[in-house]
Amino acid sequence: MPTTSPTVQTTNTTPRRVAWASLVGTSLESYDFYVFAYFSAFFVGPLFFEPLGPVGGTLAAFLGIAVGFVVRPLGAIVFGHLGDRIGRRTTLLWTIAIMGVATGLIGLLPPYAVAGWLGAILLIVLRLVQGLSLGGEWGGAVLLATEHADPKRRALAAAFPQLGSPIGSILAAALFLVMTTALTPEAMVEWGWRIPFLTAIPLLVVSLYLRWSIDETPVFKAVASAQARPRVPLVAAFAKAPVGLLIAVGGALLGIGSYSLMNTYTVNYGVTTLGFSYQQLLIATTIGGLLQLVTIPLFGWWATRIGAARVVAIGAVGTLLIAFPMYYLLQFATFEILVATMIVGGILPTMSWAALGAMLADLFPGRFRYTAISVSYSVAAVISGFVPALTLLLGQSSDFAWWHPGIVLGVMSVLTAVAAVVAARRVHPIDEV
Repeated sequence: MPTTSPTVQTTNTTPRRVAWASLVGTSLESYDFYVFAYFSAFFVGPLFFEPLGPVGGTLAAFLGIAVGFVVRPLGAIVFGHLGDRIGRRTTLLWTIAIMGVATGLIGLLPPYAVAGWLGAILLIVLRLVQGLSLGGEWGGAVLLATEHADPKRRALAAAFPQLGSPIGSILAAALFLVMTTALTPEAMVEWGWRIPFLTAIPLLVVSLYLRWSIDETPVFKAVASAQARPRVPLVAAFAKAPVGLLIAVGGALLGIGSYSLMNTYTVNYGVTTLGFSYQQLLIATTIGGLLQLVTIPLFGWWATRIGAARVVAIGAVGTLLIAFPMYYLLQFATFEILVATMIVGGILPTMSWAALGAMLADLFPGRFRYTAISVSYSVAAVISGFVPALTLLLGQSSDFAWWHPGIVLGVMSVLTAVAAVVAARRVHPIDEV
């Protein structure tokens, strides 16, 4: 029988320090991933896949994004196992170190013109390493925040790691915006593209310091003291909560997939098909990201009032309603409409994103919670990783009809809405062992 451990709730770590540790770590992970996403839209194809031509190079670049997502479930299994066996804090130190080093090494790779296919091969290898790391990062960061938090504020605490995604996106977009403005296209292709990757190293040092300075979570301490740690957490998760895993995958789909659609595919689509400039797209995505810095905490607070699953469901239904009108208006190709699209198209999926961590944490008991939410989130990320490539193929088959991205966004919205409605009826206490 599962037990709760209300007496094991003492810690020397303040909630504010925990919030910073989880936020800075997810921000670095997101920055590293978004740097590659922006980089892929314009530079990966010509630099590393030159013989494949413009379309083939772009598709190869998008598939390079997908590779990093595909391996995430393996990372979730490995680091989820460690997180449920040796602790959340120690595992998160490993995930952030691996991601930072892999990202820095990408900035040192030789392009096709220098070393042929060697650079492309090493690029894919480092993407795999990034994906392994990210597979264990998000779940641990969410648990670090929620398992340290006051019971009445856990949904808000779970929203703080979600701020890492817009922060990472803003940093990556702002840096590329400054660089593409300050440097000539020739300089960007020759050496400028390396700078965003190399900046991951100093950010890594800060993240390691913050995570080193905090305690293990009270929930994991309770699991360990009760000797309730499963020998193989993945087996325990599939045996005890198979339906919960399926619900979690569907619930995470919109929050992750909408970022892939908006920040990768729509950026490339806006330049190549709609006629926007790269700078306009970066400004619009940055404005949308800045707005999320306000809306994510607000939606997290709202989740403490009405429940995380309800907030996820409302965001998904709202996104479904605006998906097609948003992409229809985007065809008029004015900068004002572009900014409005990024704002409106970002706020509603952000509702689902902000409350996602709390919803998933509520689905599973503490003894295999790290593995369960990491694996389900990573499976959703694998599906989402193919969103840019699949949307591109759909666009080609429909002669890039205005509605083709709306179909993808609409399908993800329906799946997440259904999952959230079911999740609202399946809640485990956060301190359940």
